[in-house]
Amino acid sequence: MISANDLRAGTNIEYNGAICTVIDFAHIKPGKGGAFAKVKMKQMKTGAIAEYTFRPEEKFTHVQIYEKQYQYLYASGDAFWFMDNETYEQINLNKDIIGERAKYLIENMNVSLLSYNEKIIDLKLPTVVTQRIVETEPGFRGDTAQGGTKPAITETGLQIQVPLFIEQDELVRIDTRTGAYLERVR
Repeated sequence: MISANDLRAGTNIEYNGAICTVIDFAHIKPGKGGAFAKVKMKQMKTGAIAEYTFRPEEKFTHVQIYEKQYQYLYASGDAFWFMDNETYEQINLNKDIIGERAKYLIENMNVSLLSYNEKIIDLKLPTVVTQRIVETEPGFRGDTAQGGTKPAITETGLQIQVPLFIEQDELVRIDTRTGAYLERVR
């Protein structure tokens, strides 16, 4: 068990039956009344972020989450297949765990799978991925009515905004946290 005063950013706890990661923590001592902890947490399963206030004596179950490297192999229907980089054992995860992050997965890419009680609970992508643009309109000089960007679709079906100079079949780097174009790969 861990008390509210012991929470720190990055700590994993069980709260209301869900596994949560502490994003931000502040210990507050008001001039009047007792001290309290103001905590911002992200729920692992849903990704929902919420802010809570706890008394210092409140206790939580500390959760140990293990992170292991896997290689993404392929998708078959709603199943996504991964291979353990150490044992070469293959496992599959359903679309419920992967969600919209499936559009960032490219065959043979390394990802981290997070597990709790020997059960995979989440997928952690690299911060930046490289993908090929498969569909985009040609950009014309002086066509800046849309702020100098145009829509593009990558090899995995991800829709992003790219600068006007990006053409079809070019490789681009994309931030997986925001889905934003970062740069062209030369």
